[in-house]
Amino acid sequence: MGVYASRNRTDAAPKRAAESQAEFFERVAGPFWDQVRDVINEWCSRFPDRAQPGLLSRLRDRNSDTNVFSALWELYLHAMLLGSGCSVEVERQTGTGGYRPDFLVTCGNEQFVVEAIWKAQKRDAGAYSLPPQLSDAIDRLPSPNFFVSCELHSAGAATPPQRRLKSGLTRWLASLDPDQVIADHERKVPLPSHTWHEAGWCLTFQAIPRSPGKRGNPSSRTIGVYPLAWAVEDGSERVLHAVTHKGGKYGDLELPFIVALRAVP
Repeated sequence: MGVYASRNRTDAAPKRAAESQAEFFERVAGPFWDQVRDVINEWCSRFPDRAQPGLLSRLRDRNSDTNVFSALWELYLHAMLLGSGCSVEVERQTGTGGYRPDFLVTCGNEQFVVEAIWKAQKRDAGAYSLPPQLSDAIDRLPSPNFFVSCELHSAGAATPPQRRLKSGLTRWLASLDPDQVIADHERKVPLPSHTWHEAGWCLTFQAIPRSPGKRGNPSSRTIGVYPLAWAVEDGSERVLHAVTHKGGKYGDLELPFIVALRAVP
């Protein structure tokens, strides 16, 4: 049972902000992504049949990128252990805690338990961020000569109307000469900026010239620098929380226990 069907895909656009990771993997076209899908399908085929439905459900989950990435992390570890010459039992009842760890691994005369966990860095819930629909609308603007950086000063209560933002931003970018902006910037002149206000929202854009060889690509993103989002925990806190949570879950295992943590920013 494969995760992705073999079919003719034509949309090679970068991942959209409002698009889930599962949708992106299924949609994106190109030889590179065909290879990615082939590898995921091959890894999945090596999972035991009884464990595949739950794995497939997570890989295809369009509501949770965490489910997709955690399933991919388990697939990678499973393939790595098999490639190292180990035998791997998936979700076998082990220990006194009543739970099933991800993998019971046998290598020669040695056995150990592996529990996989994928954990993203938490962001400040109060930090401003662009709504996915607004980010995608800006990224789809025709901007053959410039990227833009975005600084979000204030966020309204609802997603703002996009018509005036898109028309004003398009006119402003079209009025700029990228070679002149580069020459001015070399003389320490600040990059051109454009501020937009509407419905409680306030954004300032800076125009960043594309290099001459990168101009005119219709599929290229317009946003080059996104608003900053502050992390609310450091890496050591994430590792400690993950290991502490998993470490006491399975009771007495009487086996070496490895928590394989993939922590991402």
